[in-house]
This record gives sequence, C-alpha cells and structure tokens, in this order.
Amino acid sequence: MKGVVISVFVVLSMVQFMAKPGQAAVSCDQINECLASCIPYLTSGAGTPSVQCCGGVRKLHKIAQISEDKQAACNCVKQAAARFPTIKEDAASSLPAKCNVQINFPISKNTNCQE
Repeated sequence: MKGVVISVFVVLSMVQFMAKPGQAAVSCDQINECLASCIPYLTSGAGTPSVQCCGGVRKLHKIAQISEDKQAACNCVKQAAARFPTIKEDAASSLPAKCNVQINFPISKNTNCQE
C-alpha cells in the first residue's frame, strides 16, 4: 500500500511539472499538420484554398485560443513559412479570410509574433 501512495505522489508531481502555467500547449508539429494541405495554394497564390486547407486553418484557430498558444502558433507559422521561399505573401495573409476564419495573428514569414 505504501508503494502505491508513493507512486501516485510521483505521478502527480510529474504532471504538475509538465503543465507549467503560462507555457504554450501548441506544438509546431500541430501547426505544420494544420497547414500542410495549404502549401499548394500558398506557393501558387492562384485560385482558392482547398477544403482540406481551410479545415486545417479552422483547426489552427481552435487550438490557438490563449495568448501563449497564439504566440507559439505564430512563431511556428513563421518558421514554417521561412522553409518555403516561394510562398506568396498575399496568399498567406489572405488565407484565413478566404477560409472564413478569423485568427488573431497573420500567416507570414515577416510577422513579429511578440506583438
């Protein structure tokens, strides 16, 4: 019984240290997954984003609700955009509007995510 109590205490302590207040829960892998289907639209700038792309933008909006998550998502988007030099800035900046989603940070490789 004593071993069970110690094990529970250790698990609770680990959970407490894993979920620090003020730390973003959004990962760049999640953001990349959300926007992967948007790459053809973002690099061509032609036509409209695909249904899958807009679904990813909606998912991005849902997972980035608190300011820490928005800032983390913004940084991830900026890093991802920098890996694709052919991304059209106008297509990137208009993507949320074209998908009828309002996100509180721009999709751009030139964004200041600290603001």
